[in-house]
Amino acid sequence: MTGTETSYAHGVADTPLLGDTIGADLDRAVAAWPDREALVDVAGGRRWTYAEFGAAVDRIAGALLGSGVRKGDRVGIWAVNCPEWVLVQYATARIGAVMVTVNPAYRSHELAYVLRQSGISTLFASLAHRTSDYRAMVEEVRADCPGLREAVYFGDASWEEFAARPSGGLVPEPLSADEPVNIQYTSGTTGFPKGATLSHHNILNNGYFVGEMIAYTERDRICVPVPFYHCFGMVMGNLAATSHGACIVIPAPSFDPAATLRAVQEERCTSLYGVPTMFIAELDLPDFASYDLSSLRTGIMAGSPCPVEVMKRVVAEMNMTEVSICYGMTETSPVSTQTRRDDDLERRTGTVGRVLPHVEVKVVDPASGLTVPRGTAGELCTRGYGVMLGYWDEPEKTAEAVDAGRWMHTGDLAVMREDGYVEIVGRIKDMIIRGGENVYPREIEEFLHGHPGIADVQVVGVPDERYGEEVLACVIPRDPAAPPTLDDITAFCRDRLAHYKVPRRVEVLAEFPMTVSGKVRKVELRERYRE
Repeated sequence: MTGTETSYAHGVADTPLLGDTIGADLDRAVAAWPDREALVDVAGGRRWTYAEFGAAVDRIAGALLGSGVRKGDRVGIWAVNCPEWVLVQYATARIGAVMVTVNPAYRSHELAYVLRQSGISTLFASLAHRTSDYRAMVEEVRADCPGLREAVYFGDASWEEFAARPSGGLVPEPLSADEPVNIQYTSGTTGFPKGATLSHHNILNNGYFVGEMIAYTERDRICVPVPFYHCFGMVMGNLAATSHGACIVIPAPSFDPAATLRAVQEERCTSLYGVPTMFIAELDLPDFASYDLSSLRTGIMAGSPCPVEVMKRVVAEMNMTEVSICYGMTETSPVSTQTRRDDDLERRTGTVGRVLPHVEVKVVDPASGLTVPRGTAGELCTRGYGVMLGYWDEPEKTAEAVDAGRWMHTGDLAVMREDGYVEIVGRIKDMIIRGGENVYPREIEEFLHGHPGIADVQVVGVPDERYGEEVLACVIPRDPAAPPTLDDITAFCRDRLAHYKVPRRVEVLAEFPMTVSGKVRKVELRERYRE
């Protein structure tokens, strides 16, 4: 680490960055570990060794070429987690196509926007999942998306027909690791989402170094219940696995706490991923104690801050003694900071770790842009190999997010401690300004997690005539029949929190509105309770 006075840190590393494309990196894994398992589909009872997986990827890559897909063409994938998703990810990378990941929760209006904005010519999709009939929605928008040449559905004859197509003798064009390989649409809280464009170099290295931080080897088996369409699944999951010769285990098409723990037990997984709400759901299963989780060693928790009590149980009761916290955003491929294997409980719950190898982070004054002293709150910025190429076809929006020095402005309020560890104290737009006092929701949430009647809590600011904004606590009670009242919470806070931080309103909820990647939609809570 360098920089002792100001909030700047640089991840010095002995291990060099990978200079390969994703396809070349996969070839290395296939050559090194042909007989080790690469991919397991628990729900479907299917499994592939690295040799079998490499051959299957080559077959789909040939089918793409035979279907007229070329380097730089956009190929969409709109599906829940399944092995075909992973095959398409690596096959598009092999031929230099740009895979556009589409949120499975999108409806026809959002799908049409993404199809048109990115120029998708071939779309792979699930047939249906829960209330979504993907084929019906594709047909609904097709007339408005003339660039869409073909739609192929997993679990349908169209997939079998596609996979059997010959390449016509075509071979992939030469590729550079700096070329785009993936467009991910970031969940816009206002207006349409933006397509963060990521290169082979961006995401292959990020997956690799995230895996290095938790000491992955070819003996690891990674249970991935987080969505593939998001960086957590396809980069920190799939690319971290294949760059180390580890195995990707898919427990279910979408998150199911019992299916996840069953997969860990049956497949002897060594690593488990999730956002805090997923771990809470697993720990809360009535038969949680019956699962054998002794194979677990590590895992990754990301997406939102982890309550201390949850982390204690994950370490003690799930055997995840080396669990790691990651912080990042889609635009940075995604991880910038991460806790280390031997970090103590305080660092794993109070911080999001320290800077990754080959990455720079700094905390700046949002008004002046100057780096602030350590211990001072400001906007977290990050620079390095992970910063996106830009938002697809939106140079103005790219310039708003990435400055002239190639620093990505995260929009997150952070404090860099003396030891270089970073605390996220909120979003710039989530910060509550009550009567001139800055209130950071994270601090109040962490405090209220200690209330015996509260299972989970989110704090937001709502308009107030007198103070400008007032503090609202949205709580999920431990016992729905006896939720905590405003008086209970006020008494709990008395003499322990500054008066201006004490919630003045309480709303009791059964669940929070969530994005598919597991982040609570605070903007929705603010809108819902603004009156």
